[in-house]
Amino acid sequence: MPKLTSAHSPAPNGAATGVLLANLGTPDVPTPEALRRYLAEFLSDPSVVDLPRLLWWPILHGLVLRMRPKHSAEAYARIWTDAGSPLLVHSRTLAAALKRELAARTGSQMPLALGMRYGHPSLAEALTELENAGVARIVVLPLYPQYSRATLGSTLAALTRLAGEPLDFIQDYYAHPGYLAALEDSVREYWEAHGRGEQLLISFHGIPVHMSRRGDPYRAQCAHTAQFLAERLQLAPDQWQLVFQSRFGRARWLTPYTEETLKQLAAQGIKTVDVICPGFAADCLETLEEIALRYAQSFRSAGGRELRYIPALNGRPAHVRALADLVMAELALPRS
Repeated sequence: MPKLTSAHSPAPNGAATGVLLANLGTPDVPTPEALRRYLAEFLSDPSVVDLPRLLWWPILHGLVLRMRPKHSAEAYARIWTDAGSPLLVHSRTLAAALKRELAARTGSQMPLALGMRYGHPSLAEALTELENAGVARIVVLPLYPQYSRATLGSTLAALTRLAGEPLDFIQDYYAHPGYLAALEDSVREYWEAHGRGEQLLISFHGIPVHMSRRGDPYRAQCAHTAQFLAERLQLAPDQWQLVFQSRFGRARWLTPYTEETLKQLAAQGIKTVDVICPGFAADCLETLEEIALRYAQSFRSAGGRELRYIPALNGRPAHVRALADLVMAELALPRS
């Protein structure tokens, strides 16, 4: 990869500014072999599992990568579409819509590439695509509204290594008005079409508690997003809850846990619950299989009647506009 200038610096010879849209990633196909490759890359990242290598490596290669791929492949198969992985399909749709929106605002085609932290298209492939388009300055927009070392931090570090120098990152957008407005609109539209549940759970992917104790701002940013959304929806404190999903391993993760909360609500006589996952820009395994299928079954088994999952923002026009606002604001910053 050639030396890139900062997005705040003039590009040489009038070369273009480009956008790299980054997401977490997905296996290529829902098979144990593909999941083994994907999980090996994902779980080898010290930003995701920060145990000492001498302790974690025997567990990863001797146990996790032997047992988990089959189970994970079955989960992915339940949500896989004819077009492929939902996360990749939605991310590509979002990238295409964002490119059109930026062209409309700037009056020219701005090179834009999609890259995944794990899997394909990779971050390296996205950088090469932008290089081939003649880009000399890059704005990186990771699709993680809330900052965590395990997601955005890892993506930032990986891209910095690949590019050979720091790039210009949009670090988070958990309190961005356009993002919050898009979330509010999505909930209101869902309620208008399907009615309103007795409770709204605002569910985020969890992280181990020790990461928060070491200063990761993720939990606080999730709490801010949830509070801002609840206020926009004019919900009373007893009408919504902030919860965390997707635990892995035996360590204590952020609480309250989404699945346990659903069981408690069912035990209290709550029959209908709505769930939204604002931390996921695009629908994926954790929303479509974990929440909409598996947790919905847990809720029914505990005595609830219906869990209604409110889809991620995906390619909604309001979402596209919010992301374009973020990019345009970054481009408007004074150059050093």
